[in-house]
Amino acid sequence: MKAVITHSYGDPEQLTYSDQPDPKVAPDAVLVRVKAVGVNPVDWKVLAGYLDPLMQVHFPLIPGWDVAGVVERNGVDATEFAVGDEVIGYVRKDEVQHGTFAELVSAPVRTLARKPAALSWQQAAGLPLAGLTALQAMDRIGVTKGDTVLVHAAAGGVGSLGVQIAVARGARVIGTAGEHNHDFLRSLGAEPVTYGDGLAGRVRELAPDGVDAALDFVGNGVIDVSQELLRDRSRVASIADDDVKEKGGHLVWVRPDSAGLATLGDLADAGKLTVHVDTVLPLSQAAEAFRRSQEGRTRGKIVLEVS
Repeated sequence: MKAVITHSYGDPEQLTYSDQPDPKVAPDAVLVRVKAVGVNPVDWKVLAGYLDPLMQVHFPLIPGWDVAGVVERNGVDATEFAVGDEVIGYVRKDEVQHGTFAELVSAPVRTLARKPAALSWQQAAGLPLAGLTALQAMDRIGVTKGDTVLVHAAAGGVGSLGVQIAVARGARVIGTAGEHNHDFLRSLGAEPVTYGDGLAGRVRELAPDGVDAALDFVGNGVIDVSQELLRDRSRVASIADDDVKEKGGHLVWVRPDSAGLATLGDLADAGKLTVHVDTVLPLSQAAEAFRRSQEGRTRGKIVLEVS
């Protein structure tokens, strides 16, 4: 199979596109013929070595955790899916080496769900990690009908999905973004505000009594602003600021979850959730995808097309 690999930590130029052995298929896994893969900031952070203190990484490394594709073969005890089933997955394993940036992926069934029919292959590939991140962060702080929710970085991959999930739950959403993304946020059902100095005042213009919950998908010190606005200072979840726990909030590290993926798929098929794909590149251009992700200006998702 063709795959993207690196032999050491480094920058995107470390990545090469080459022939690699087909993966072995564990008893509780299926072999997926990949159609497309999502690119996430964590992918280039793994490459840069930032996660080395947290996760066991082996080289040569195939990056990537998001996948959309078709089941080609079952492990000896993998009965949840049949050959030919269309699936999506957040395929994070206990150790990091055999990722999804390849033509074939061995994926434990616990990391997979059926592909939503309403989404294209490219959209489906961008859903798993970002969608589960937003869903699990929202569950952690109990976002529900009637809440007013502040979403930071609401136009990004995680934020744009978080906005839609919160709206589907019946929440009112105020989302931060640059002015060029305000119409995009309105199309998702959010009330946009510009991030940066003076944010608390701009939010209070929309919600004079403050907000019920806050979701930090960017870092950059927004926890303090969030807690200034929150009625209950504990109802803030962050995926980007380790200090949130010391301040009484919640740090979220997304976990593989088949049931959560199925929930996201149901929302998509019900017309309540879509994935905005900013850029599609061929798998061979993974390095360029990483560079674009590092710039931090993506609206929605970057996706690599495989077949």
